[in-house]
Amino acid sequence: MTRFASAAAIAFLIVVAAGAPGAPEDLDGAAAGRFARLALECLQREYPNKIAHVLSGDDDVRPPRELTPAFFGCYDWHSSVHGHWLLVRLARTFPDAAFAPKSIEAVSRSLVVEKIEAEVRYLQGAGRVSFERPYGLAWLLQLSAELREWNDERARRWSSVLLPLERAARDRLAAWLPKLTYPIRIGEHDQTAFSFGLILDWARTAGDKEMEALLVSRSRDFYAKDRDCPLSYEPSGQDFLSPCLAEADLMRRILDRGAYASWLRAFLPGIPADGRGDWLLPAVVTDPSDPKLAHLDGLNLSRAWMLQGIAAGLPPGDRRLAAIRAAAGAHRERGLAAVTGEHYEGGHWLGSFATYLSTDRGLPAGNSQGAR
Repeated sequence: MTRFASAAAIAFLIVVAAGAPGAPEDLDGAAAGRFARLALECLQREYPNKIAHVLSGDDDVRPPRELTPAFFGCYDWHSSVHGHWLLVRLARTFPDAAFAPKSIEAVSRSLVVEKIEAEVRYLQGAGRVSFERPYGLAWLLQLSAELREWNDERARRWSSVLLPLERAARDRLAAWLPKLTYPIRIGEHDQTAFSFGLILDWARTAGDKEMEALLVSRSRDFYAKDRDCPLSYEPSGQDFLSPCLAEADLMRRILDRGAYASWLRAFLPGIPADGRGDWLLPAVVTDPSDPKLAHLDGLNLSRAWMLQGIAAGLPPGDRRLAAIRAAAGAHRERGLAAVTGEHYEGGHWLGSFATYLSTDRGLPAGNSQGAR
């Protein structure tokens, strides 16, 4: 697959369809097709596979396709889940694209009653109380949110089929959140701030007021009084999420603009007001074939969308906006250029991060950021 040089090289195309989000100005059908192919190539690819599987006996020694028959491909469960989300998101955004029928077919093979029933049984099995918590469960709810938002008969059918697993994931998280004494501030899967953002977006889409209130309350408990986040300590060597920026991207979902501007000033006091973007430099990946080192390609993508989210939460005249957008653009360019599919270590998941960024997922309506 050919490496593309930068986000700026992507041609402009706007697609508007009933029930579909308008395609952002810097994402065309060809780029979307590259991202879709990455997911299509891995959803049914069972091996290599890195399963997070607790063995309770000999009967649990089974291949991934039998353990979790809907989400067994793409190297691990959570990547399979957000690979399905990628296909739904892009088919919804580009309904007439050449990749859309294959995407619909792939999702239809996975989201069937028997397979989702098996997924629920697996999730609720003995010794699995922490399975994919919170990251994978958050992405499962994000998949559900995408289906709920799409005004399409197929999406409604898939949403109905997925509902038992959606409820099981929701209830697992709701039982865990009141018992969580401290936030998890790492740059990988267990981080709470990033997952809270995905789950909160789902709760608002689903109209789950109880879950929304619980997340807002826990977020305030964990983060409202935070000050001087040590951004200079980032990134760690295998981060794909920024602890500081993910927290800031979460809190803009909770605070009004004025309160958020003040909170951010105390939380990240080093954001400059002179418009320069070099206050936060993109991460450097030395070996994209190493699955942990390749995490940093994902960090550049997630930093870009988190910075866009931070900008969306600030008042229009905030003097920090230019610097935030400049840093977002630099990370966007570096991150998108790395989504080639050359190495399966990154190819099985980076397309989802590129799609989340390029389709402005998670941003308020009317806040498309582009590569500004």
